[in-house]
Amino acid sequence: MRKITAKVVSVYLGSPGELGKEPRPFLQAELDGFVGDRHKSYSRQAWVGDKQPEGTSRRNERQWSAVSVEELAEIQRTMDLKEPLTAASLGANICLSGVPHLSRLPKGTILIFPSGAELMVEEYNPPCLSMGRELASIHTTNSGQPIQDTAFSKAAHYSRGVVGVVEVAGIINAGDDVTIKPYARPKWATL
Repeated sequence: MRKITAKVVSVYLGSPGELGKEPRPFLQAELDGFVGDRHKSYSRQAWVGDKQPEGTSRRNERQWSAVSVEELAEIQRTMDLKEPLTAASLGANICLSGVPHLSRLPKGTILIFPSGAELMVEEYNPPCLSMGRELASIHTTNSGQPIQDTAFSKAAHYSRGVVGVVEVAGIINAGDDVTIKPYARPKWATL
């Protein structure tokens, strides 16, 4: 894959205990995450579905999360939502435009910002039932039908964005251009 140039539409921070996040003009990326964000840490507790038993202290591969406006629009359309689906309501730190298949970027992809900050993709961010319940409680459909708790998980399959770690500290501003270098297997690497 070749480089992708995208735009930072908006940036967000979240407080402990809240699924959603609040808009900010910029984020300060440190090597353990974004200053002031609830996911800032070198470690986290494993939960159900992780490789380790629930509660195990492990490396935090989820220091940040990002979504794209293109994928948000597709989820909104699939769920028939009357109100716009936002990065803040999904609990994302960064909302990008110009990356319609953000969720499919491979592990090891690097996002490079003008300040020199670099973020590395660790994995796709799968939709979860608790977020589905939260969205069902705050959104309505165009048709007036109630939203099922599982609607988000079905609509956002492979389109909820990505999570990762901070590779290089720096500032990330709303409005920044970002260069995305998708991971490519080195030519010398063989199986």
